[in-house]
Amino acid sequence: MKNARFLLAAWLMTAPLLARADEDKLFIPQWLGAQYTFVDQHQYSLHSPYQGDLSLRPQGDTERSHTFGAYFGVNLPLHLQFYFDVELFKGEGVSGATGLGGLTNGDVIRSGTAGLPKKPYVARRYLRWSLPLGEDADDVERGQDQLPGKEATRRVDLKVGKMAASDDFDKNRYANGTRTQFMDWSLFNNTAWDFAADTRGYTDGVMIAWVNPTWTLRYGIYRMPYEANGQKLVSSLGDSNGQQVELTLQPQPDGWALRLLAFRNEARMGIYRDAIAIALATGQRPDILADDAPGRHKYGFTVNGELPLADHGDTGLFMRAGWNDGRTESFVFTEVDRSLSGGFQLSGSHWARPDDHFSVALAIDGLSPAHRDYLALGGDGFVLGDGRLNYGREEIIEAYYSYSPIKHLTLSPDVQYIRHPGYNRDRGPARFVALRAHLEI
Repeated sequence: MKNARFLLAAWLMTAPLLARADEDKLFIPQWLGAQYTFVDQHQYSLHSPYQGDLSLRPQGDTERSHTFGAYFGVNLPLHLQFYFDVELFKGEGVSGATGLGGLTNGDVIRSGTAGLPKKPYVARRYLRWSLPLGEDADDVERGQDQLPGKEATRRVDLKVGKMAASDDFDKNRYANGTRTQFMDWSLFNNTAWDFAADTRGYTDGVMIAWVNPTWTLRYGIYRMPYEANGQKLVSSLGDSNGQQVELTLQPQPDGWALRLLAFRNEARMGIYRDAIAIALATGQRPDILADDAPGRHKYGFTVNGELPLADHGDTGLFMRAGWNDGRTESFVFTEVDRSLSGGFQLSGSHWARPDDHFSVALAIDGLSPAHRDYLALGGDGFVLGDGRLNYGREEIIEAYYSYSPIKHLTLSPDVQYIRHPGYNRDRGPARFVALRAHLEI
């Protein structure tokens, strides 16, 4: 509500300026696009000598998910733009979207918590201010959260309102969109980056960027949820927040890119070692939520690279590596403290289908010693909890083929193979197959 009042006030203040600035030009909202994504995913049965409430279902599972989205924007005077997105999620993820650090369907993040109604919701609602720092400009095409027109190659960008931290940070040409690229959470973002968000992946905050032709520096600060994997956000940035700074190096617009990110979260979190100590003293299972207290911190670092090889960049390599201290509980994205991933995209131009792609990638996720000890004693997180743990790194392989039979429609058969699901050598391996359909106009 505070953001809504702020944006309404900004609109009312700029309306008179709009009329005076250009009486012959109407600044009206523009429809920037819409999308529908359907995922039909099957999890095969797996070896499971024991399981907890948050384990992969040993008998297997088949679930379907649907996401709908409509995206709007409007140009305002004084280099301002306003964006407004509405989405809807229906369906479920296999095994209730639990039992793995690298969950297998990235679209189920939009489901939120189990108690949230399956009805339309506002995904983004923010103002963008872009201040040119020179005369050089590039043409930009209409797209989701991108109004068409000219954009200065040197500029300062400021965004205020409701958005996703991943809209601006940890982006990658070959592994960034779960609706058209890799579906596994450990491949479309760095899972060691526990970025601020509600359970649907959105939050309120501020992002500022200094953009140059060969490098960009970004800083963002966002509201954290009140509790782990919670939909309710704290009342203000002063209560708790997630901060990140990222330097992007890209000497050529279509050449290699390297992104270096550091983050620090402050929230009402529990400390794994404290929860373990209480459990050992009382003879009970550890409960990280019972140890929650304000003012706790988590920090970490990530590296993200992409290397175009051929076909105007449609064929290329990518990699990510990430680490967080793993001292306080995993709070927002998923339960991963160390992550390493890399993969390859091959353009279909090599078999006379330039709009198609074949992609394959590997991800290896790990936990901090304190986090693994907590799970081994029977503690639960928000996606992990087998009741005990024989620790091993979670190893993920995913491959998909992206095929466009007609304009605007993409079909993607997808396979995933995961060793040590939930970091447990006693379970698995786990196998998944899926068919994804994505319609975008």
